[in-house]
Amino acid sequence: MRDLIRANLGLLCVSLTAFVMMGAGQSLYGPALPAFTRSLALLDGQASWLVSAHWLGCGFGVAAMYFAGARFGPRHALGAMAIGAAIVALTAGWIATLLGALTFGAGYGAATVVFNPRVLAAFGTRGPAMVSLINASFGVGAIASPLVFVALGSNPAISFAVVAVIAAAIWLAAGGLPSPVAAQDAPVRPFNPRFGLMLFAVFGIGLEACLIGLGPTALIATGQSEASAATLLSGFFVAFLAARVALIFTAHLIAPFTLFTLAMLGAAVCAIAAVLISAPVFFVAIGGFAGLFFPGFYVAASRVMGTDPRVAPTIIAAGLVGGIPAPVIMSGVMANLGTYGFFWIVAAVASVVATAAVTIGRTALRT
Repeated sequence: MRDLIRANLGLLCVSLTAFVMMGAGQSLYGPALPAFTRSLALLDGQASWLVSAHWLGCGFGVAAMYFAGARFGPRHALGAMAIGAAIVALTAGWIATLLGALTFGAGYGAATVVFNPRVLAAFGTRGPAMVSLINASFGVGAIASPLVFVALGSNPAISFAVVAVIAAAIWLAAGGLPSPVAAQDAPVRPFNPRFGLMLFAVFGIGLEACLIGLGPTALIATGQSEASAATLLSGFFVAFLAARVALIFTAHLIAPFTLFTLAMLGAAVCAIAAVLISAPVFFVAIGGFAGLFFPGFYVAASRVMGTDPRVAPTIIAAGLVGGIPAPVIMSGVMANLGTYGFFWIVAAVASVVATAAVTIGRTALRT
């Protein structure tokens, strides 16, 4: 393992820091939405389009990697993230801010496709654990970002400017990054898409996008202050990070799709407890289960869909089908369901997905 890390150290370091910035940028949207609503004179709920613009940009980035992945590398992804965050930081108007979120999202989506399969292949049998490690670093940025946002006076312009500067620094460090050294010469397996299986990614990533992007707004609806909601989002990502770190040591002990199923079940239970017991406490607890959605599904789907370069973009694109519209749909619906409408929706969706995973998911993995 030490030899593998030494051989792929550059890839590992850039991957880790890139995912830190991905987490920082994405988690800023949640606490920043009320500030954007005021500074850009938006209607209630309109700012949630920033979250969807981010995910729509992810879709563009993933599509680019699907059709021309051989021509895109780490620096292209990181450059788009830096430029997008800088545009958002300018707050030069609603359309420009949406464009910035779209551009940042494109870099985010491309980075996901660039780094996950490279790390999975480079570390051989330890690949799933190392994928969990780089995805865990996402949580580091996501935890720090809301706290930094509050420390900077809840100023989204300054906060996104910090993200832009750090992303640009990583872009410089990624120059000349060599191709990863594979752990072993694995046979190439043909592209074997499982479109029924992809529905689980649609709902899993859609749910994750809503929890991250709309969670603070939902907490404010239950009586929390904006600063408290931002702090609770950091707590959400502490649990998110803890779950992914635990996977580094336990990923080989549990089947990936079983992990995804249990994560959905846990999210449903926590959402119900948020309504009946404590929204702040159980919103944080949901973070631990949300952190398992993507690693569990990505590894399970990768194992049955082949090693073709189109596999990773297909899996991630399926998630974006949920991640792009879900925040807008959720923000429109939850207002009509009372103070705890958001948590009731999360409970219902997670329960249905968990049930489907138990009843039809395993068949989809085999057929």
